[in-house]
Amino acid sequence: MITAPPTRFAMISAGARAILPGLALCIAVTAIALALEAAEEEAFGRAWLEALVLAILLGSAIRTAWTPSQRFFPGIAFGAKTVLEIAVVLLGTSLSLATILAAGPGLLFGIAGVVVVAILSSYGIGRALGLHPRMAILVACGNSICGNSAIAATAPVIGADGADVASSIAFTAVLGVLVVLGLPLLVPLLGLSPMQYGVLAGLTVYAVPQVLAATAPVAALSVQVGTLVKLVRVLMLGPVVLALSLSASRLREETDAAAPRVTAGDRPAAGRLAIHRLVPWFILAFLAVAGLRSAGLIPAVALKPISQTANLLTIVSMAALGLGVDVRSVAKAGARVTLAVVASLLALGAVSLGLIRVLGLA
Repeated sequence: MITAPPTRFAMISAGARAILPGLALCIAVTAIALALEAAEEEAFGRAWLEALVLAILLGSAIRTAWTPSQRFFPGIAFGAKTVLEIAVVLLGTSLSLATILAAGPGLLFGIAGVVVVAILSSYGIGRALGLHPRMAILVACGNSICGNSAIAATAPVIGADGADVASSIAFTAVLGVLVVLGLPLLVPLLGLSPMQYGVLAGLTVYAVPQVLAATAPVAALSVQVGTLVKLVRVLMLGPVVLALSLSASRLREETDAAAPRVTAGDRPAAGRLAIHRLVPWFILAFLAVAGLRSAGLIPAVALKPISQTANLLTIVSMAALGLGVDVRSVAKAGARVTLAVVASLLALGAVSLGLIRVLGLA
């Protein structure tokens, strides 16, 4: 008997069923986070930990105490990627052209300078701590640009092996959550204004949605500026990967001599990179939506519902992010990688604060 191929509807239906368990778990964590935030407001008059942060903490605690079965993974991955990308696109309605113009060209050039200095200093730190060149490059690009995305984009260009990529991403995931939770504490300690804090968050936090989580508890201006700075920082991935590609042959020869032998199956194909990894679709969509908002093409009555939807989707994605982080994975990354990533992040923070002072941002 010849079986008819599945219809498009059947394929979509099967895909939806696959993500339901994990996505339902993310939504459940989101509901608990929102309930805890409401309980805080009822008891103390304000929420000391907002639902965004609570969702990350709850998700991480659940993931560390319990390893979900395979059926939950597709939905968690969908929440951590697709849902957050949609949230970022909707966030474009909160970014006005006036905010971009207020930032000034000095900040845009400064962001590029910070990325370059951070990559060089991070690479130097990694090499000084004994990391071989490929690992040092992965840590440098991950810390300086956009975390896991930069690591994934850089790995095939430099011919990094799977073990290096896994170690880099494992620690980046955990440290990214810690940065989101700890960075707002610098506002009172350093006396940062909402503008200054937005720049600092945009320059130091790994991923775009994590910038939302780190800046939302501070001020709306911090969210707008932080998102803008982060997007410019992400766009630096293209030039950096292009520069690595141009020197890929020499780089692979040098790193092959310094790195342990790996089999061909452990190493991604070098020198080829899809364009969507350099400029993700949601960044282009975010900029398009921001352009529509600045042109007055989005009705004012729709702005609040869109903002509320974006906030809810962001909390769901933060729950998914937390559910994907097992804090025990830090131990698997190794002491030298841990020290290199932490030291590089501290260096990035210092350079970022220096830029804020130099530009005289108020």
